[in-house]
Amino acid sequence: MTGDKLRSLFLKYFQGLSHQVVASSSLIPHGDPTLLLNTAGMVQFKPYFLGEAVPPSPRLTSCQKCFRTTDIESVGDSSHCNFFEMLGNFSIGDYFKQEAIAWAWEFVTGHLKLPPYRLWVTIFKDDDDAFNLWRKIQIPENRLVRLGEKDNFWGPPGEAGPCGPCSELHYDFGAGTGCGSPDCNPGCSCGRFIEIWNLVFIQFNQARDGKRTPLSRPSIDTGMGLERISAVMQGKTTIFETDLFKPLVNCAAQLAGVSYGSSSEADTAIRVIAEHGRGTCFLIADGVMPGSDGRGYILRRLIRRAALYGRKLGLKNPFLTQIARATITRMSPVYPELAQKQKLILDVIAAEETRFNETLTTGLDLLDGFIARAKSTNRVLEGSDVFKLYDTFGFPVELTREIARSEAIETDTAGFEKEMAAQKERAKAAAHRFKSGRLVNESAAALNTTCFTGYSGLVEDTSVEAVLVDGQLVTEIAEGQQASLVLASTPFYTEKGGQVGDTGFIRCGNSVFEVAATMPGPSESILHEGCVIEGGFKAGDRVQAEVARDRRLDIARNHTATHLLHISLRTILGSHCEQRGSHVGPERLRFDFSHLKSVSHQELEAIEDKVNEMIRSNLTVKAETLPFRQAVEAGAIAIFDEKYGDDVRVLTVGSPPVSSELCGGTHVSATGEIGLFHIVAESSIGAGLRRIEAITGRGTARLLRQQAETLTRATGQLESAPDELVSKIKALKENLAEAGRKMQALQRQNMLAQADEFLAGIAAVSGVKLLRAEMPGLTLDLLREAADHLRSKLGSGIIALASVQDGKPVFVVSVSDDLVKQGYRAGDVMRQIAAIAGGGGGGRPGLATGGGKDASRAGEALQAVEKCIRPV
Repeated sequence: MTGDKLRSLFLKYFQGLSHQVVASSSLIPHGDPTLLLNTAGMVQFKPYFLGEAVPPSPRLTSCQKCFRTTDIESVGDSSHCNFFEMLGNFSIGDYFKQEAIAWAWEFVTGHLKLPPYRLWVTIFKDDDDAFNLWRKIQIPENRLVRLGEKDNFWGPPGEAGPCGPCSELHYDFGAGTGCGSPDCNPGCSCGRFIEIWNLVFIQFNQARDGKRTPLSRPSIDTGMGLERISAVMQGKTTIFETDLFKPLVNCAAQLAGVSYGSSSEADTAIRVIAEHGRGTCFLIADGVMPGSDGRGYILRRLIRRAALYGRKLGLKNPFLTQIARATITRMSPVYPELAQKQKLILDVIAAEETRFNETLTTGLDLLDGFIARAKSTNRVLEGSDVFKLYDTFGFPVELTREIARSEAIETDTAGFEKEMAAQKERAKAAAHRFKSGRLVNESAAALNTTCFTGYSGLVEDTSVEAVLVDGQLVTEIAEGQQASLVLASTPFYTEKGGQVGDTGFIRCGNSVFEVAATMPGPSESILHEGCVIEGGFKAGDRVQAEVARDRRLDIARNHTATHLLHISLRTILGSHCEQRGSHVGPERLRFDFSHLKSVSHQELEAIEDKVNEMIRSNLTVKAETLPFRQAVEAGAIAIFDEKYGDDVRVLTVGSPPVSSELCGGTHVSATGEIGLFHIVAESSIGAGLRRIEAITGRGTARLLRQQAETLTRATGQLESAPDELVSKIKALKENLAEAGRKMQALQRQNMLAQADEFLAGIAAVSGVKLLRAEMPGLTLDLLREAADHLRSKLGSGIIALASVQDGKPVFVVSVSDDLVKQGYRAGDVMRQIAAIAGGGGGGRPGLATGGGKDASRAGEALQAVEKCIRPV
């Protein structure tokens, strides 16, 4: 049974049990800053489990793309992987243990036809309910194992929140596998048993003090790893022999010219390349770009680790795009975003791998330096150095250890493990924690959904449904009090989709509530946050809600302009340009998009011209509600990290459409209302990600007025006509540059004359000539030139110079070539003397530069040079 058939069979089985099939969400968790990446099937359902939103059905099932980062270094063995698919069925306050257990057993024995005698079950030690339910379906007591909290209790994810016991189904490979003990069971880690399905019974709400309160409506969260169950069903001992991985394994082996299974070392490298190559494709397709932190760092680390293991197989040229092509061919029938993003995926991988090949040389040079230092000391490579190579340059510790061993150098494994453990703890803390350990809010459902009426009008007669102060329901509020009002219906747009929320006023007779922000609340309610500036309000009041009109119109102009900008980017730069974030406010708009290089001035002009051409055409802007699938199939663009329901709002510009996007924001009715679009900035926000900031309408008018006033003042100061201003400024700059060159030449002459005077003050330290001097007012470049000049005249010796520039000391240390060969190092001297002045520095053995914070100690630092002179 192939992985594709297993995936389909699972979803159809639970669909037949009244579960709604939900598509996998992005690997980037939507609206959840507490998670680095999507780590489990239940992540996209967290608002439902927490009582913060109403699910589309109380029964859900999915196959979720997942990525876990805490064991990247373990990938390469026969079982670990970072990217995987998680099959799951979920009950949001509907069915509980009895159904979850019965259906799991029916699926694995009745549909997968796994032999019952091969199946073992673990339960939480105190969960007698689960024990009795498993016994009821004829699980023998000797194959029903009770384990503690570490193994069979889930959550809370964070300091507080939902949690409960869990029950796991394990497959037994037989007594001939593993430790051979007659008492072996799933609690043993010998490898005889493999967990195939985890059933989590969410039945408690745990407070921060550890107290657990039973939930009135317990829930179910299950997870079955597709890769693991595929290995079991296909009779394979590892996931890398299944049809999910075999094409990638074969591709890596063919590229390296080796056979999988020929050697353990080659097999490890092939598994790393296959697994990381697959995960890399999915990360890029979901919007991750290589970077120096967060998700970008994870992606970069995977690419570099795979490239390094390729080096171990003799692959010196970039090769990972071939693994990506194999991944796209194998997985795109199920995940079409891989085929849709193929060019972007291949371009990003090629650029990053090429960049790393250049970095790799630097890393190997650094390793050579670490080894040379170890040879001169205790012949042990320090754990912190091993970790630096691993963390910064992506060197697997096995590779570092192998290179060091060839030089008869031991590796401080314990020190490396200590650094690694600290990083793991940081990763765990960042990668899998609910925001502040949120408690399940069983009363949040009491807030009704707010009806938004703001597409058609800015004033609404409505009623106050609820009043909240500091998140708690109250009956009334008085003048001067900060609060949030929930209305039955509202024209106020709530902050979402990159668009800021509306501001305005809510009135009841003579009472006035000023709305400072409009934010989404629980159960699809809308919170009007602000202050009572006159009178008071209470639940049930009839009120009039009025949005600040001019601000709303400014926001609408900017929002429609982002849609025009998006289509212009795709037209001018290419279809790989996809929205990666946005911010739409009244003053300006910000648009983030995927693109691998900076946008040239000519390209920016073309993009701006394209947008303004569409504005001048006064194209109609209309919105309609369609089923999600129909909208996407018709060509509407869906933003990569947005979460959409079954029905979506489609915003179309022009007829026939020049732009069609899924969008719930507020817009103008025709593009001519935008007025004029102007790009004010373009910049990089990470590898492969760019940002454009722009203004429209009244914002553009203000900018043009300010620039005209600036131009008028400039022409007045320079007594020049506007069209002569550029040439006048150019001439002034040339005059200043010439004056600067003359000043620099004079300063250089004075420096050389001053330097020659110092040759008379040479001292000797342990038979080594030493010249040290303070040369006030010199830049670091001139100080370095003075050192070169003196070294050419001194011959053999050490020169140490100091100056003060902009109130801070700077230093140069120069060592002649013959002394470098004897073991003297300029960098060692520099680090010690610069530290005296509160700074640091370094450089090559023959020349080092540095600086400090305390100019008053520059002389003291120079006097300390002779104590620092010694060969390494």
